[in-house]
Amino acid sequence: MTTNPIAAPLAADATSGWRIRGYQIAWGLALCFYFLEYASRSAPAVMIEHLATAFGTTAIGVSAILGTYYYTYSTTSLIAGAALDRVGAKKAVPVGIFILAIGCLLFAIPTAGAGYAGRLLQGAGSAFAFTGAVYLAAHGFSARWLATAIGVTQCLGMLGGSAGQSLVGPWLEHGIGWQTIWHWLGIASLVVGVLLFVITPSETRPQTARSGWASVLRPYSIVFRNPQSYLCGVVAGLLFVPTTIGDMTWGVAFFQRDRMFTFHDAVVTGSLVPMGWVIGCPLLGWLADFVGRRKPVLIGGAVVMLLSAAGITFSTGHTATAIGCFIFGIGSGAAMIAAAWPANERQPAVVDPARAPIIDWVAHLGAAAPQAIALPKPLYLRAPDAQPQNAAHLPRR
Repeated sequence: MTTNPIAAPLAADATSGWRIRGYQIAWGLALCFYFLEYASRSAPAVMIEHLATAFGTTAIGVSAILGTYYYTYSTTSLIAGAALDRVGAKKAVPVGIFILAIGCLLFAIPTAGAGYAGRLLQGAGSAFAFTGAVYLAAHGFSARWLATAIGVTQCLGMLGGSAGQSLVGPWLEHGIGWQTIWHWLGIASLVVGVLLFVITPSETRPQTARSGWASVLRPYSIVFRNPQSYLCGVVAGLLFVPTTIGDMTWGVAFFQRDRMFTFHDAVVTGSLVPMGWVIGCPLLGWLADFVGRRKPVLIGGAVVMLLSAAGITFSTGHTATAIGCFIFGIGSGAAMIAAAWPANERQPAVVDPARAPIIDWVAHLGAAAPQAIALPKPLYLRAPDAQPQNAAHLPRR
């Protein structure tokens, strides 16, 4: 019996090709996960009054419930990278989106206890979205296209943040119940999770990945001992606060009660901030690469945020405020330069880029703090009070 020496390599290439295609399709589903994560994060901003009535509390009480999202998000971000290294994307990422789905369905129950539990679960599950998408992109695309894939990932997330306000607001106006919206988010997350589990290729973990948690945690200890990790995280956190808290939680209430905008105009104006992210994240990232330095672009984005926030504060018309919000969102794209600062520029080579969630952890832990501090404040914010351009001086690149 004769054998064909070419058959085995061809079969191996075909198998490898199918695995790569599987990772690419799974990455596309992870984009849906990231979209739903941001939609669930921003949607409560347009239903503050509905939630206050359903939970039997005030708007301040609702803010306390919503803020718990960031506590579990920041904590679970540390676990997400280690889980991907330990068990692979096929097990880790679907678990994350299933947790998000349960949190959305639980949040639809009109009790304060369910609201707290649902929001905590939403934050915990959402921590796997961006990390999982980057992990799948790294396995599905060559190094030449990886940066583009990550940029597309970030844009889809920002579109979800905008849709969570610009779509949910009109739905509420047309009589769709707030609970129905959370049911939709939960069901959509469940469907995406099932598809992710089925399509994501299985991985054979190397022996070093199963040798114990010590090998997994060692790079984290290196990152935690590096002051640059905290510096980047603090800067990113200060840049996230005016958007994730100022706009995505209090934006609609601010424009309604302080500016006397109609509900529709307030929703449209608030949704322009995350829409600005869609442009600002890739634009400022490209600009940083083009000039060959990140710190000037980071500081420039912070200054744009400060100037546009001043314009929003003192503007009188709806159009001027809307333009200011859009420019504010573009400038806030600089936060991703600090949050996703390349690992090989701030850590030793032994640290894998998958440990980037640590920066995200510091950033969102800082973004969560104003929720607790703001409890005694009025229902709406007069102006973002962070001045991120004075937060830190990042090292030259």
